[in-house]
Amino acid sequence: MRDPYEILGLPKTAGGEDIKRAFRRLAKKFHPDQNKSDPKAKEKFAEANAAYEILGDEKKRRQFDRGEIDAEGKPRFQGFEGFGGGPSGRSGFEHFEFSMGPGGSRRSGFDPGDIISDLFGGLGGAARSRAGAQRPHPAHGEDVTAIVTVSLAEAARGTQRRVELPTGRTLDVAIPVGISDGKQIRLKGQGHPSTTGGSPGDAIVTVRLAKHPYLTVEGRDLRLELPVTLYEAVLGAKITVPTLEGAVELMIPAGSNGGKTLRLRGKGLPGTPAGDLLVSLRIVLPVAADAEFQALMRRWSVEKPYDPRNDMK
Repeated sequence: MRDPYEILGLPKTAGGEDIKRAFRRLAKKFHPDQNKSDPKAKEKFAEANAAYEILGDEKKRRQFDRGEIDAEGKPRFQGFEGFGGGPSGRSGFEHFEFSMGPGGSRRSGFDPGDIISDLFGGLGGAARSRAGAQRPHPAHGEDVTAIVTVSLAEAARGTQRRVELPTGRTLDVAIPVGISDGKQIRLKGQGHPSTTGGSPGDAIVTVRLAKHPYLTVEGRDLRLELPVTLYEAVLGAKITVPTLEGAVELMIPAGSNGGKTLRLRGKGLPGTPAGDLLVSLRIVLPVAADAEFQALMRRWSVEKPYDPRNDMK
């Protein structure tokens, strides 16, 4: 192998941060996942990784600079010289510091895979495996994602959905009772296979709730905006309202203002505890103009005026 300083393009006086920056630059430039059409990129990436294995580890770098190990990290034969060739009379063998490989008892904690993981984010697992061919654990296969949409009623009672994954596989996915919007279901081993003999990736299925014509989701609660007539709000009334379990009757108290919210306990999404149905009243005037009604309102404005915005002054 070439001189590691030459591979990283650095002088022998380079500092630790200079070495790390040089390796990051080469790793990003020649990473196989970024250069799939370049057959030489893998070789250059491995060469840069091997160089950093030497220079990025302070002990190995000192050993290389003293000539005790070669560019591959292997000990060099120092010669005998009567078993005491140095000025101190000690054998050159006493200067060796052997770096143990995988399974050995002495390791410095240095790991170029950490830099690869930082550079490539989600590719970190596979990149770390390629960065060190002798890593003890093969890389996990790549995860895949999919999205399914269910109605509010289906979310409330639970259902099944057939999902086609990016791998081409089709699966029936169980949607749990009371699932909320954006919840993810992980299917172990249903992703891409590992390219290094590890376990396959997972399939991550995101559940979306379809928009309901009347109900909106607020956590586990549901909200219904209920139109009521002026006389229903003034006199009170019993009104049929929709829920996920079917229609129920709701009592509107006499003298209810628009915006008043009534609560139906346990009529929201199921759970522990179950959500509620929040019914907000919206007073709706007649569509067609009515002369008698308008005359009544004019008389009220003169004889029985009131200011609903008094608290805002």
